[in-house]
Amino acid sequence: MTTESLIDLSSTAMYISFLLYLIAIVPLGLAVSSEKKLFSTIGITITWIGFILQIIYFVTRWNAIGHAPVSNMYEFMTFFGIMLVAGFLIMYYIYHQSVIGLFALPISLLILGYANAFSKEVKPLIPALQSEWLTIHVITVAFSSAVLSISFVTSVIYLLKVINTEEKNKRTFFLELVMYLLVVVCGFIGASTTFTITGYEKELQFLNQDKKLEIYKYKLPAITAPVKSVVVEVNSDNQYTETNQKNGYLEVSSFLNAMKLNTLIWSFLVGTVLYLLIRLITRRKIITLLKPLTNRVNATTMDEISYRSIVIGFPLFTLGGLIFAMIWAQYAWSRFWGWDPKEVWALITFLFYAAFLHLRLSKGWEGEKTAWLSIIGFGTIIFNQVFVNLVIAGLHSYA
Repeated sequence: MTTESLIDLSSTAMYISFLLYLIAIVPLGLAVSSEKKLFSTIGITITWIGFILQIIYFVTRWNAIGHAPVSNMYEFMTFFGIMLVAGFLIMYYIYHQSVIGLFALPISLLILGYANAFSKEVKPLIPALQSEWLTIHVITVAFSSAVLSISFVTSVIYLLKVINTEEKNKRTFFLELVMYLLVVVCGFIGASTTFTITGYEKELQFLNQDKKLEIYKYKLPAITAPVKSVVVEVNSDNQYTETNQKNGYLEVSSFLNAMKLNTLIWSFLVGTVLYLLIRLITRRKIITLLKPLTNRVNATTMDEISYRSIVIGFPLFTLGGLIFAMIWAQYAWSRFWGWDPKEVWALITFLFYAAFLHLRLSKGWEGEKTAWLSIIGFGTIIFNQVFVNLVIAGLHSYA
């Protein structure tokens, strides 16, 4: 098969798997509210078919491009979503809790939808990425992050079970805040998809404070611009002409990527509108809408799964996010550690989960305390994989 046909096959397999996961949510939801095992069996079977199709996507794309498909944001986030489903399947066969899939599959779909907003174009690898250690590092990080994310899922289920969502207090506020942030991801997917379908793209050329030309191709209407820069037009003789387009743009520090921060702002704008519409239509908090799904849940079991997920995921993250990453960094940049933002946040994530295990094992923290810690831990993972990659300038910005 040709490269193009393999790419098409991989994309088709991924698209069908996405639809199957949407369908699987229905029987899994019925399994949560019914004692019949048939619904659970149907949901898990559909999930397995979708997962196999995702493996087909991964293998065919790898064969087509000649290296592991984990070298850009589309490929990494897609693989992250695949591994989240794998994590759910592993935990299901250990604990037989369909409710995990009911919450894990929508999050996986959000991750896959988020990944789909990035370019799928196949480009030659830059020298820093031409290493087998990159593949080992990224695959291990993605799988370990997915297993740690299962802890987030079960912690949310636990909190929905034990918290009275009708009350107004700090616990309900922060749990609803988690739901709001998930809706923001939906806002990003909606905004990026809408403008992509309409073919929107605007190229702006900035003369920055160092008098160097920067070219940004905005996929969403521009809100941000580099700090102390001027929008210019460049003629055929490479001469700059200032325009009056600067007015109204939000200036962004050189530490941040103005174009990518623009996307983040749009995500929050659209996500906030979407969240308010949900609240307006239902007249209820999202956590109140979700709480009935946990009526048959055993809180102790969810707490145990959350803990076991971290016990499995933490050593894997240590290997992939620190040890394998340092080996790759030595090959790519001739140093094990350079305080790059991505490296710093990997270290923060490692220290956080190390503290989690210390508090759990030595101080006896369990239940609601560790559930909140699991949610914060998931936040550090997402911040590292999304915000650091997209907004903060660093050696990993190529992703």
